[in-house]
Amino acid sequence: MIYLMRHADAVSDEVDPVRPLSPKGRDQVRRVCSVLARDPKFRPAELWHSPLARSRETAELLDRGLNLGARLVLVQGISPDDDPSGIAAVLERSATDVAVVGHEPHLGVLASLMVHGPERSGIFYPFPKAGVLALARDGTRWRSDWLVRSP
Repeated sequence: MIYLMRHADAVSDEVDPVRPLSPKGRDQVRRVCSVLARDPKFRPAELWHSPLARSRETAELLDRGLNLGARLVLVQGISPDDDPSGIAAVLERSATDVAVVGHEPHLGVLASLMVHGPERSGIFYPFPKAGVLALARDGTRWRSDWLVRSP
């Protein structure tokens, strides 16, 4: 399984240019963890995050909130405006369950690319903040298995 998660709510650039999670964002991750805790299959071996603070912090809180003991991995190529085709190729070869904690519009394009392929690149999956989309392999492509929105 591949899990795509958008970072939780962050403070504005005016408040802090680093943009860490806001109290609302930390609460969103806590609530998502309470939903994901009901699914014993949600056990990614790695949590990939972008170099941005809000992505890293969301991944850390997810790991702690679910006692995953997953490896947190800083991954280049999953920032908001990065081309998702490189990460899609890496995920295609992944033999373990991975959660990618990233940003829009990157995640929406990545999900479309993995489910529909490059020939239908105009489709976009919108991700709510702290939303998690599970993708399961379906032959040569992936299919959307479930979506958790921050309660």
